[in-house]
Amino acid sequence: MKKKILLIATGGTIASKTSENGLKPQITPEELLSFLPQAGELCEIATLPLLNLDSSNMEPQHWKKMVAAVREHYDDYDGFVIAHGTDTMAYTAAALSYMIQNTAKPVVITGAQKPINLEITDAKSNLLDSFRYASDDESQGVVIVFDGKVIAGTRAKKVRSKSYNAFSSIDYPCLAMIQDGTIMRYIPMLPCDGKVRFYEELDENIFLIKLIPGIRPEILRSIFEAYDCIIVESFGVGGIPHSIADGFYRLCREYPEKLVVMATQVAHEGSDMTVYEVGHDMKRYCRFLESYDMTLESVIAKLMWMLGNFDLTQTEAEEIFYRSINYDIMFGKNRTCG
Repeated sequence: MKKKILLIATGGTIASKTSENGLKPQITPEELLSFLPQAGELCEIATLPLLNLDSSNMEPQHWKKMVAAVREHYDDYDGFVIAHGTDTMAYTAAALSYMIQNTAKPVVITGAQKPINLEITDAKSNLLDSFRYASDDESQGVVIVFDGKVIAGTRAKKVRSKSYNAFSSIDYPCLAMIQDGTIMRYIPMLPCDGKVRFYEELDENIFLIKLIPGIRPEILRSIFEAYDCIIVESFGVGGIPHSIADGFYRLCREYPEKLVVMATQVAHEGSDMTVYEVGHDMKRYCRFLESYDMTLESVIAKLMWMLGNFDLTQTEAEEIFYRSINYDIMFGKNRTCG
């Protein structure tokens, strides 16, 4: 019996046509399927036109709509394919990894660098691969399927703006590859224990400070006053430079309830604040967490999920943040199904 898959359309390049001002999402999910008559051989597909956005306009409120759609139809389908724009796809995949946990059914996010109605496009292969993966008995969890790669939703990053191989799996192997209609699996799936868990609350009151050489401290007070959580995207393995250190640590003491997270601007190999003095100093002054090998997209999404769903003490924040969810952090000891 063919699997039943729900195609959830959210817009993006894959569904765009040329307008007077450039590409604009205009293609319906039914039209998307009309370019893939062979998809019906893989599975039985229904469609849901949920959003029609350029993914640059994607916001947490839209993630909530996707989660609500999957939740509402979860018992009716064997898997889900979400057609999405590429620019914020990694953020969406990370967010859904935390908002839809322990799912034995696959939630596949895909898109394209070229619209599906063009003669030369990656849209058809990406969408067909997504239906193929969503229909396979061994598939589960939140993943991105793109350019023949199956990437855990928390490990994806867009690394090329135009090429078809737009996404990489950061510091973790691809879960599988899809070539010539064959799924080649490399990472065994974590068993899903119990029922799927849905979360629909997010705390968006998070600010990202990207450090640059010579950054000045004047803006720090307004950030600490306005936001619940501050992520510092630091240089190298992490730390606070001397140019803002005094002001930063003073504000950490003045606002001890604020959660500070140290991340890194370097794409690979993560943070390690034990290496340099500028990192060691933070431990004396701040209530902080360290991102280690997590992607920045996952750090942001995980914190929104944590702060939106839990009233956290420092100990509880550490326990949840360092709990590995859908392969997001190798530092974590307790791992859960995606």
